[in-house]
Amino acid sequence: MAEMTVEERIHEAIEQLTSAERRAARGLLANYPMLGLAPVAEFAKQAGASPATVLRFIARLGFRSYPDFQRALRDELQARTQSPLQRSRNRPRQESGNFLTAFAAQLAANISATASRIPQAEFDSACRRLADTRRACHLAGGRFTDALAAYMEAHLRLVRPGVRRLDGRMAARVDQLLDVKAGDTAILFDMRRYDPEMLDTVKLMRDRRAFVVLITDEWISPAARFAKVVLPCRVSIDRTWDANTAMFALVEALIARTTELAWPTASQRISANE
Repeated sequence: MAEMTVEERIHEAIEQLTSAERRAARGLLANYPMLGLAPVAEFAKQAGASPATVLRFIARLGFRSYPDFQRALRDELQARTQSPLQRSRNRPRQESGNFLTAFAAQLAANISATASRIPQAEFDSACRRLADTRRACHLAGGRFTDALAAYMEAHLRLVRPGVRRLDGRMAARVDQLLDVKAGDTAILFDMRRYDPEMLDTVKLMRDRRAFVVLITDEWISPAARFAKVVLPCRVSIDRTWDANTAMFALVEALIARTTELAWPTASQRISANE
């Protein structure tokens, strides 16, 4: 099983950090990962913390030294930007035996890792927002994840009112964003290699004061710095293509829990549809 990324470690540890260490964590998340590649004194200055606090923060994440921490960030940067062609060059030889069984085992491991590494508080927060029918819900995805946004939209429209998926064209999406109101909920998907237009969308959502839930991969999209809730999913399976199976499983879990929380409204809408 692949090790957690630095950003995953931060999200897992954030509730146990001191207030000073949280300043260091938030400073890094706001300029991730570039701030972590700077000298420790510069990191501390930009984050509004002392160098000693930064080093304690790094230790809380499980790193023995600042160079070890920076090495992990550089490895993440390399992994983030790998294309399918680059990944295929590193792919192991064709395994003997049942390919489908081995592949399914990898997918199952990704689902298990995703479920264990998403903080319950983050998942619950996303579900409560989705179940609040007073707030409109907006969804958008990228080249491969827009299908997940469409799948989620189709279910949520049966469960609650005020659900819509944003247009895939940025020009049309900007027009739709004019209707986003403060307090609305946005469910956005972004996985490597990250979509610059999704980053623009998240920034615009933040400017409209929407509550953004970002569903992303284990390297975590740059859009995370503008999201209220970040739900990272394990997608790597050491093959040419990343696998969205864990992301799909998370979507189904969000739909199931939201339906339960919004059952008074959901039951009436489902009954009327039937």
